[in-house]
Amino acid sequence: QVQLVESGGGLMQAGGSLDLSCAVSGSILRVGAMAWYRQAPGQQRELVAQISRSAVENYRDSVKGRFTISRDNVLNIVYLQMNNLKPEDTAVYYCSADVQEIDREAFRTYWGQGTQVTVSS
Repeated sequence: QVQLVESGGGLMQAGGSLDLSCAVSGSILRVGAMAWYRQAPGQQRELVAQISRSAVENYRDSVKGRFTISRDNVLNIVYLQMNNLKPEDTAVYYCSADVQEIDREAFRTYWGQGTQVTVSS
């Protein structure tokens, strides 16, 4: 079994900063790509940022220059630093990780439970 536990989030005024973290635990052999997604009410879930195991980063255009994704390959944690927050960043944020479990060859994508980020104007 693999678990992803998120922390961080909350309420912030526009222009402020918040940090999210997501720890992966369980019967892990290797963690591949890790990512943050978000879903606003009535909207589809969208990719916010992704980072490969070798730390290649990818961002959606609306967060470039404001958000930074990073990871710790020893602790199996992915972070999302969010600066200059805007009301349109309000959403539930989910982390995901591609995990190769012990005694399995294939990677499988696991998801966190989600954490609310609310940005007031």
